[in-house]
Amino acid sequence: MSRLWWVCAIVLCISTPLVAQHSNVFNLQLISPLSQDGAIAHSNHGAGPLIRQENGSNQEPASFTRYEAGLDLIAAVQSPVDAPMFADETPPARKSVGLAALYSLLLPGMGELYAEGFSTGKYFLIAEGALWLGYAAVEIHGNDLRDGARTFAAAHAGVDATGKDDDFYANIGNFMSLDEYNDKKLRDREPDKLYDPLAGYNWLWDSDASRLTFRDQRISSENMYNTQKFIGAAIIVNHIISAINAARSAIAYNNAQDDALGALRLSSRVLGGARQPHGVMVTIARRF
Repeated sequence: MSRLWWVCAIVLCISTPLVAQHSNVFNLQLISPLSQDGAIAHSNHGAGPLIRQENGSNQEPASFTRYEAGLDLIAAVQSPVDAPMFADETPPARKSVGLAALYSLLLPGMGELYAEGFSTGKYFLIAEGALWLGYAAVEIHGNDLRDGARTFAAAHAGVDATGKDDDFYANIGNFMSLDEYNDKKLRDREPDKLYDPLAGYNWLWDSDASRLTFRDQRISSENMYNTQKFIGAAIIVNHIISAINAARSAIAYNNAQDDALGALRLSSRVLGGARQPHGVMVTIARRF
């Protein structure tokens, strides 16, 4: 009675880098020759493993030693006409480090979301929202303080607000009247800084307390604007740090994918293709 022979060839590929993963692969390949009609070949002699020739001739399967069979099988695996070893496998998608960083530069947290690291990216997104809310709140409050101070100056010093800049309001907070200011500039020999009373730059405070109240209001508004600048700088820093974190998340994701490939993976294919099959290969691979 004929016996069915399975020929096992173990190919150990040590330090063979993969193009995409840069790691080593251990392959256990189980290869069985096929007869002309596509069935698994068997021998009537019981002398050993049988290998059908690749040219598809009608020659009877020959008997080989295990060493000769191993050489033939390895040559078949390395044949350029064979399909790639992992042709039936789809490698896991990798994350672009640069793209992750770009996303977070545009909107903190989005790069981490892309790199599947949103557990940390969400804090950058929350910080982004809080910073912008703070930026808007400080600007609104600073504008209210500034407008209130200028309205106060118009009521208590007779200031005409048309066309006046911040330097003018700083000066009226330091001097009781236009005459006092111009006298000081003449003594300091700074005639280019004199105000023309006929051009609407005249003022006279009703009391020194009113002048001090205005100055405090103006300084408070300036402090709000300075705080707004710090918040703007914090927003920029948040974008940069989030971009760095997103790049690290992408790298960690890719490393995790590489580590996951260390598990055993099973694939199979027909050697020689569908037109001239000459064997079946089952590959068990482990990346390390």
